[in-house]
Amino acid sequence: MPKILFVVTGVDHWTLADGTQHPTGFWAEEAVAPYEAFKAAGHEIVVATPGGVVPTVDKGSLAPEVNGGQEGADKIASTLASITELQHPVDLADIDLADYAAVFYPGGHGPMEDLAVNTDSGKLLTLALESGKPLGVVCHAPAALLAATKEDGTNAFAGYRLTGFTNAEETQAGFADQAKWLLQDRLVELGADFKEGEPWAPNVVVDRNLITGQNPSSSAPLAAELLKKLA
Repeated sequence: MPKILFVVTGVDHWTLADGTQHPTGFWAEEAVAPYEAFKAAGHEIVVATPGGVVPTVDKGSLAPEVNGGQEGADKIASTLASITELQHPVDLADIDLADYAAVFYPGGHGPMEDLAVNTDSGKLLTLALESGKPLGVVCHAPAALLAATKEDGTNAFAGYRLTGFTNAEETQAGFADQAKWLLQDRLVELGADFKEGEPWAPNVVVDRNLITGQNPSSSAPLAAELLKKLA
């Protein structure tokens, strides 16, 4: 079966406006739910990170309160531990898009730190968009779109309908007044048509081959939409 590329943040922190480092990484549900869906459909998964570093899970994403209770937290931690691909990532700089049928970016605050300014990721996103291959990006991962600058200086995603973690959600999560910048604001500034849904409810926006999800609960329905495009 065709391979799907997971591009995952390589950092374990997010630098706040006052210079302090908030511990983070990738968000567990946003990696686990799509991984399970893609594997169940028979796809091979390859994980890539900047520099090929082993990605760090945001410890907050393993807490019972964000996983429907202790049973859900135990299940997601167990599944995460079984995803061997996360322990053996390849270097994002070495990726050849021709080897993959689709590309997926899970979120967490990590992408706000590294993928938002990573040129290898920006080039890959631009190529993926132009290729017509399904491209899924969820929650804070649309921060990576900020680095997708074309040769003429414009952003590759300008004019696209998309979504991501909203200002309202960042405020409710307690980070809006601590952040250097807010994702929704920056996506609007680059010229995207940002589609905001209800806080924390699933919201998936499809525009051509781009599939974006607003928050963790959007990751499973986003995966379903991506698989529809691969079918």
